Amino acid sequence: MRVITGTARGRKLEQLEGNDVRPTTERVKEAVFSIIQFNIEGRKFLDLFAGSGQMGIEALSRGASRAVFVDSSKDSIDIIKRNLQTTKLEECSRVFRTDSISYLKSCRETFDLVFLDPPYESGLLETAIQNIEKVMNKGGTVICESPVKQDLPEGFGEFVKLKEYRYGKIKITTYCHGDLA
Repeated sequence: MRVITGTARGRKLEQLEGNDVRPTTERVKEAVFSIIQFNIEGRKFLDLFAGSGQMGIEALSRGASRAVFVDSSKDSIDIIKRNLQTTKLEECSRVFRTDSISYLKSCRETFDLVFLDPPYESGLLETAIQNIEKVMNKGGTVICESPVKQDLPEGFGEFVKLKEYRYGKIKITTYCHGDLA
């Protein structure tokens, strides 16, 4: 797993090992950043269910002004911190070890880009979608990674489904504010 492009291009990232780990594939990561490529520069990125932090790190490498990483696993948090040191991106980052839904409910910060990739079939994606609007800037984009077979809502609050993309068994769904759709 490496940073694809930007200031940290080519830097190798650590990842968790084990059967419970499902990092976003390089193909899907490239696709996500192709979708949002013109909306990254100077934006604030939330990597919820961050795992290794690769999505937020890629956003920072491509010019995001700030990234927040949230994960409940101590091992994930340790890897995120090491990956931020490796890429020299820790200055524009914050890392929180907490339950992602609790973070959303207590968060006072707002974001332009949010990436949601919880454990599949855990119910956490649906719960996160229900709680994400209050941390979104009006011009923001929510990106969800899920199994192709999982149905996601057409919208939530003032956000509407923009598009779905399929990559094998993985689906990427994007949402934006209804005024911008």
